Amino acid sequence: MDKRLENGLIFIFTTSLIATLGSLYFSEVRGFEPCTFCWYQRILMYPIVLISGIALYQKNAKIALTTAVFAIVGGSISIYHYGLQKLSFLQDGAPACGNVPCTGQYVNYLGFITIPFMALTAFVLILITSLFLLKWQKESN
Repeated sequence: MDKRLENGLIFIFTTSLIATLGSLYFSEVRGFEPCTFCWYQRILMYPIVLISGIALYQKNAKIALTTAVFAIVGGSISIYHYGLQKLSFLQDGAPACGNVPCTGQYVNYLGFITIPFMALTAFVLILITSLFLLKWQKESN
């Protein structure tokens, strides 16, 4: 297997694992109850750990399209959720999100880094790496 492909798989696995462990830290250690949109983002991030972990073990970079789709959908939800938190015109019409409002911000590092922003960052990194994996696979064929 091309070293670039293997490194890409390692990067996707590591990024998704850190994002997963971070979300579990916020909910299980810090006691922050996830809102509905946080759950949707988790639903799309957690499988990437398994998919990329198995692909890394099998040295199979053909999962790049799958991880890209998960990242696009998850990133889209993250963008909307972040907008709900930071844009007042979206907050006014924000949907009810169960016990926890989706406009709430448990963390707000440096005035802009919230939990959906962190999730978005991970999804973007996974998407970019997945696109590179697809490109490198074409080049090697």
